[in-house]
Amino acid sequence: MKIAERQNKLIEFVRRKEKISVEDLATLLGASRETIRRDLTQLSENGKVQKVHGGAKMPPVMGEGPFKQRLSENVDAKMKIVVAASSLIEPGETVFVDTGSTTLLFAEELTKIQGLTVITNSTEIARTIATANNAGRAFLLGGEFSADNSQTVGAMAATYIRSFRAHHAVLTIGAIDALSGAMDYNPEEAQVAKAMIEQAKTITVLADSSKFNKLASFEVCPLSAIDRLVTDSAPPPDILEALEAGGGKIIFPS
Repeated sequence: MKIAERQNKLIEFVRRKEKISVEDLATLLGASRETIRRDLTQLSENGKVQKVHGGAKMPPVMGEGPFKQRLSENVDAKMKIVVAASSLIEPGETVFVDTGSTTLLFAEELTKIQGLTVITNSTEIARTIATANNAGRAFLLGGEFSADNSQTVGAMAATYIRSFRAHHAVLTIGAIDALSGAMDYNPEEAQVAKAMIEQAKTITVLADSSKFNKLASFEVCPLSAIDRLVTDSAPPPDILEALEAGGGKIIFPS
């Protein structure tokens, strides 16, 4: 197994377990404990993991409260989603990525793709891309800073978005149903997502099944605007029918 592949798998194991020992990592990856320790040292220097006595855990994420809580919810489902979504991105493309627990995991997957340009309002996503060894570029949008989600929001952020054009806008949402489409609970996050949609060729929404047939206060886009919905399981029939009627596709693990 190549070093980069082993280290990417190591990060995935740490992400899934939250905290894991050197011995368990060595067994899972078929490597020596000395090799795992060297990997952990390198990854900790790059901010990918945090070394602890006898093992590793995920590094602390800026912000408090709900966002940190969401990072630990539905992790397996979110990992399936981000792996599937990353397969849609080609080397050298330009990608808008908004702030969210799922898109932060998605950013980790993007570091495996060469030469991307990623435009985001998330400081954590920008850091993830900028510290990767894949010759990618990260652009962090200016605007009012929100400490909880470590993101920039507001009219200024939306204005900066309009300075770019992208192959993809990859967005996380708060809720989705057949009638109202994709929605969010935060008006400023919805504003950022709308601006990204306007400037991207292809719209991809990441949503685990807990978001189906829920209602949030602020519209992001109708289902007809979504090119691809990437989820962890088949959506309810009404969402599936409405999305396909607008020309969109559902992508989920078989």
